[in-house]
Amino acid sequence: MMNDYIIKVMLSVVLMLLVAVAYAQKPEVFSKDEKAIEGYDPVSYFTDSKARLGKDKFTFVHAGANWYFSSEENLELFQSNPSKYMPQYGGYCAYGLASGYKAPISPQAWTIVDDKLYLNYNKKIQGDWLADQTEKIKKADENWPNVKNDQ
Repeated sequence: MMNDYIIKVMLSVVLMLLVAVAYAQKPEVFSKDEKAIEGYDPVSYFTDSKARLGKDKFTFVHAGANWYFSSEENLELFQSNPSKYMPQYGGYCAYGLASGYKAPISPQAWTIVDDKLYLNYNKKIQGDWLADQTEKIKKADENWPNVKNDQ
């Protein structure tokens, strides 16, 4: 009887710890108001060379985030190859990742380098990012595996 009680208490503690850990980690994909890239269409950066707001009727859940698209065609392109269109570092600020931490982004502060989408915190930070982009990409690439599950 006592052993059953202890086992139940221990299982309850383990369950509470698992729930706490799940809620403590930031998701791998940056999402504001449950929208990846704040609801902007990731494909439009590549096809239109601009940040276009997605529409509610063209959405897709991928990698634990809600992705929005400006057209059915863009939605289909993303569905056929999400990794091609997803921003690097889960959509967190590339400059922040180069410095070793996650930071939010502005959908208007973006660049494409070697067919990869990079987002930045704002236009000012984007200017700093552009000044030494190659080195910052190298540092962010090195930091991402260690930072992606951080809070």
